[in-house]
Amino acid sequence: MSIETLSALPAGILFALVTTITPGPNNTMLLASGVNFGFRRTLPHILGISAGVVLLMLAVGFGLGEAFHRWPLLYTVLETASVVYLLYLAWKIATSGEMQVRKGNRRPMRFHEAIAFQWINPKAWMMVLTAATTIHLSADYGLNATLMAVLFYVIGLPCICLWAAFGTAMRRLLAKPLWLRAFNLVMASLLIATLYPVAQRLLA
Repeated sequence: MSIETLSALPAGILFALVTTITPGPNNTMLLASGVNFGFRRTLPHILGISAGVVLLMLAVGFGLGEAFHRWPLLYTVLETASVVYLLYLAWKIATSGEMQVRKGNRRPMRFHEAIAFQWINPKAWMMVLTAATTIHLSADYGLNATLMAVLFYVIGLPCICLWAAFGTAMRRLLAKPLWLRAFNLVMASLLIATLYPVAQRLLA
């Protein structure tokens, strides 16, 4: 490991910690999923988030960020799609009924769905674009992206597990349908609130 990498490593670790443990669309949905489905059934969602962020980080590091720089309209289209889809997810959370343990129409997000969601998750894009441009673990963009992808996975996975675990711990408290409905409405509102920076840019 080079001196350059070692000197920038603390900044990379801190950035990965702060961005993955703080509230955002992923963590809000994991909290709600933990409450509604429990930790075990939420595990594919957790692993999908981590895998999706890694793939997104690598894609940006290996050229996708440059494509957005050359054609800004592509990023605007992505932001618009993310707003629409997150509003849909908020509606799904808000209209959730009582907890269900058995398989049925309601289910947690699957592994591949959580991976795909990162491509329209505004916070995930903020994380990887900022990491690609401000965290310099290596002078080589590809290697820098690879190292940051590793940090996002190693540090981010335990952080997002905490959100799902906290939701699971609240299951008994929210066993009453009225309290669960109120919780889901709050989670849906918080999910919509995460869209404020994106909506502000789109309406500017």
